[in-house]
Amino acid sequence: MGEVTERAENAVRQLVGEQLAPGDRLPSERTLVDDLGVSRTTVRLVLLKLSAEGLVRAEHGRGYFVSERPG
Repeated sequence: MGEVTERAENAVRQLVGEQLAPGDRLPSERTLVDDLGVSRTTVRLVLLKLSAEGLVRAEHGRGYFVSERPG
C-alpha cells in the first residue's frame, strides 16, 4: 500500500473511531477527496477495505455508514 493510501486510510479510521458514532453516515466520496487531497480511486479503495473489515457498511445510493461496534 502506498504512503498516500495509508495516510488516507488512517484519516478515515480516525474519523470512524473518534468523530462518528455507529450508524452515522460518512462524508461523501467527493468530500473525502477534497478533505484528504487524494484521488477518488484512493478514497474508494480505503472505503472498500474498511467495509471488508466490517468497520463501515455501504448502502446503495445512500453512502457509507459506521457499522455497529461489537459489544
